[in-house]
Amino acid sequence: MKEKVISNNPKSGLLLLVGEILLYILLIIGILAFSVYELGGVVLLLILFSCIAWIPLLGLRILQPQEALVLTLFGNYEGTLKGPGFFAVNPFCVSVNPAAKTRLGQSRDVENHAGSELAQAMKNGTGLVNKRISLKVMTLSNGIQKVNDVLGNPVEIGIAVMWRVQDTAKAVFSVDNFKEYLSLQCDSAVRNVVKVYPYDVSPNVDTTGDGQADDGSLRGSSEIVVGRIREEIQEKVREAGLEILDVRITYLAYAPEIAAVMLQRQQASAVVDARKLIVDGAVGMVEMALERLGEKQVVELDEERKAAMVSNLLVVLCGNHDAQPVVNSGSLY
Repeated sequence: MKEKVISNNPKSGLLLLVGEILLYILLIIGILAFSVYELGGVVLLLILFSCIAWIPLLGLRILQPQEALVLTLFGNYEGTLKGPGFFAVNPFCVSVNPAAKTRLGQSRDVENHAGSELAQAMKNGTGLVNKRISLKVMTLSNGIQKVNDVLGNPVEIGIAVMWRVQDTAKAVFSVDNFKEYLSLQCDSAVRNVVKVYPYDVSPNVDTTGDGQADDGSLRGSSEIVVGRIREEIQEKVREAGLEILDVRITYLAYAPEIAAVMLQRQQASAVVDARKLIVDGAVGMVEMALERLGEKQVVELDEERKAAMVSNLLVVLCGNHDAQPVVNSGSLY
């Protein structure tokens, strides 16, 4: 079903209200006047007319900027009222919004801490329900999910989705509840995309589907990951008349059951990389020391003494503690 916008004067409601007020003033004057002349039949007719003259007031609708109202007439889609103003529509039209009572963790859907009377009435299932549909950009923050990455490691991830209603008719009539539908599709898209990537860069992993290993990961390729998530969500919610503007990762970590082990693994990897850098530097310094001693001819060392010197220098340069000097006052031999 395609959206059909109702072209209506934004001040038509005000004109109707003023007209109704003037009409009732005239009816009261007429009833009083004809009562004086004892015209009971006319008075009765005016009284009966005054009992039904208020029915057009049921068609008054007030809309704020970036709000819409989907109207049906006797079960048929009449059209969508958009734009700010005070409108007058068919008094028998009914506003439809199946997601009016749905409260998700998103903007404009979270009740304030004090709570208004209307919000409390909606919570208790009593009172009027606001059937207006917001056309503003809204943010959906789903709960943190636990998903296995491509290596089978459990990962916790949370996303924030910026979205808005693009087609009000599809949002209302194509799905049962477009807010819940969006939330479920976000969960599904996150699971489908996360299971393709490793948490961190791992060898021999193909994340693009081209058959070749690459450096894609959840932690290092966040822009690519959220781009794929946004495309998948958009593909699924297009039939619901929703537009996905942006997706952002708000939380990403290993699951608690393996977080400590993965931390130890990262620490061990960091220690190995640091030791490798230290050894490379120490070997270079030993080579430079031997070359300088040979150029200056400070001392002549045989192969055995060179090996001993190299061993001592490597111990000093690669050790975790400062070396303790020992003064030898005797001969080297």
